[in-house]
Amino acid sequence: MKGWDLFEVARRIIPGGTQLLSKRPSMFLPQQWPSYFAKARGTEVTDLDGKTYIDMSMMGIGACVLGYADPDVDRAVKAAIDDGVATTLNAPEEVELAELLLELHPWAGMVRYSRGGGEAMAIAVRIARAHTGRDKIAFCGYHGWSDWYLAANLGEDEALDAHLLPGLEPRGVPRGLQGTALPFHYNQIDELKSIVKSNRDSLAAIVMEPQRGNEPAPGFLQEIRTIASEIGAVLIFDEITTGFRMTDGGIHLLLNVSPDIAVFAKAMANGYAMSAVIGTEEVMQAAQSTFISSTNWTERIGPVAALATIRKFRRYKVADHLIAIGNQVMDGWKTAARKAGLKLHASGLPSLCHFAFEHEEELVLTTLFTQIMLEKGYLACTQFKPSFAHTQQQVDGFLVALEDAFAILAESLDRGTSASLLKGPVAQRGFYRLT
Repeated sequence: MKGWDLFEVARRIIPGGTQLLSKRPSMFLPQQWPSYFAKARGTEVTDLDGKTYIDMSMMGIGACVLGYADPDVDRAVKAAIDDGVATTLNAPEEVELAELLLELHPWAGMVRYSRGGGEAMAIAVRIARAHTGRDKIAFCGYHGWSDWYLAANLGEDEALDAHLLPGLEPRGVPRGLQGTALPFHYNQIDELKSIVKSNRDSLAAIVMEPQRGNEPAPGFLQEIRTIASEIGAVLIFDEITTGFRMTDGGIHLLLNVSPDIAVFAKAMANGYAMSAVIGTEEVMQAAQSTFISSTNWTERIGPVAALATIRKFRRYKVADHLIAIGNQVMDGWKTAARKAGLKLHASGLPSLCHFAFEHEEELVLTTLFTQIMLEKGYLACTQFKPSFAHTQQQVDGFLVALEDAFAILAESLDRGTSASLLKGPVAQRGFYRLT
């Protein structure tokens, strides 16, 4: 069965068709995106039809920082499987990984684990509330699917629209949580100050990514650190996406601002299910005063994969490779657009970069771009998350194909044929319910 045909089956028996919004094929190329993989290695993904593509898009939504099926990580995991992954006793790798994470982040003193980013953020917020005895959370950016976060939309349906994913509805979130999640925008310190002025004694935490699309304004993070300390709120840095992409550990290490809690997932285990909540001993001890526990957080594969991933990341200075490759692709987007006469805006960290066409038919152009690149053998979209497995030869080949694709887009705009060149519907945006 072809990938899209299987997805049509999935839509009937799996709500939404996929487990992750960001993997819905309709968000890339409706009716054409391969949708499912048979195998993957390095940067190559083979679909159910036996076609192999080079992934120049999101590499497992940023999780596979070393590349697909990294031999060193997989070797460690296979050895762990042979020795058993779940018993009545605990896996010693939990302690080993905690020591490594604390070595990388000297400000922290304790570590807890889970297996996914969203649940790790829920743990971090629970600990902050337990530590402070307060309920409200000030936040900016996207932080997952949990009640504490979606509660922002209970009073105002569009409160989250400027925080990465528009259209998130809070159905199923208890109405009693209304007013407990208070959004502010990155680099808008006055917005946070306004929240603090009205909620000074009820804020449990300030939650944010230390950096994502934009650089922090001078003094912005330092002022947030000061505010959190002054009002007794827990400063939580969400490093689920940024962690282990710009340096050995959290990007906050490069920004010289230490939080009270930092949360990691995705790249820390190269695609294996693993997440960690690290924090100061004073704050993390509050985990003992509430109930945070789950059987599958004690299996062995996650810590083993994380240890192997982080050690390889450090040994081979993977961050340097990601930054170099990412910068080449970002420059390539800009150069190809300039040559073709297209208006394009590229931004983001080099290891988490993205672009957007500056045109009223932006969504049509984006969809057509993905269609053309797929025909050329690339999984490509408006995002690129480089991996250690990306080679210079692959990047060079991609940039040649990119220039050709952009030239086709420009010609289609001149002729007014962009939409007619599409072989299916335009891609979807944000959170839209599939019917």
